[in-house]
Amino acid sequence: MSAITIPKDVAYPAAALVSTFWLTVFQTINVGRARRRAKIPYPQLYAEKAEAAASKDAVIFNCAQRAHQNTLEYLPTIITGTLITSLRHPILAAALCSAWVASRFLYTIGYSTGDPAKRNNFFSGVIGSLGWFAIVGTSTWTVIELIRAL
Repeated sequence: MSAITIPKDVAYPAAALVSTFWLTVFQTINVGRARRRAKIPYPQLYAEKAEAAASKDAVIFNCAQRAHQNTLEYLPTIITGTLITSLRHPILAAALCSAWVASRFLYTIGYSTGDPAKRNNFFSGVIGSLGWFAIVGTSTWTVIELIRAL
């Protein structure tokens, strides 16, 4: 049985993963502010169609909420993939995770304008999707490498 050696460069993917905490903190605050402005009470997850039709603030709330929810949908894959990739390729894992996080900040800022098309400003949607696919691919390759080393 072979042992897994933790590379000394593990600090880089660790830092990238911690940046996901700050991303979700930013998004949580963003959604909370939009909720207050739109006067959408808890536990209502989104503004209803009629509320959104009557208020730009309700549209902005829905967009901010969707940006946050979308990030949360991808986060388990990003975290797991970054951890797995970092076992063999820590710098690559950190770079891919960091690119994804940076793209999500831009995605959230653009989406939170209330114009869903702006979520892809600065190619944030493309960069995020490529980062996600790259994490999936590199983590899969890392597992293959680990299995071959047995």
